[in-house]
Amino acid sequence: LMGLGSCASFDVIAILKKQRQAIKTCECVLEAERADAVPAVFTKITMHFQVSGDNLDAGKVERAVALSAEKYCSASKMLEDAGVELTHRVTLTS
Repeated sequence: LMGLGSCASFDVIAILKKQRQAIKTCECVLEAERADAVPAVFTKITMHFQVSGDNLDAGKVERAVALSAEKYCSASKMLEDAGVELTHRVTLTS
């Protein structure tokens, strides 16, 4: 889980910097469900991005998170290919 959060957060920050967004913090809180049977693999993971900054454009933050989750983050792609249901949400904080 830590690898997924790190990979996705790195992408989000890089994308927002390219878009000249004045980001101060980006936290990725992960919640996961696992299978009951052994091996107890992950079946569902939710990534909750909490992003703060000066005059952030909410649409750009949402788009950065979506691009990371759907295109750039190799960890999320590997997990999706293994059948894990990945979802994400964004909260802008002050």
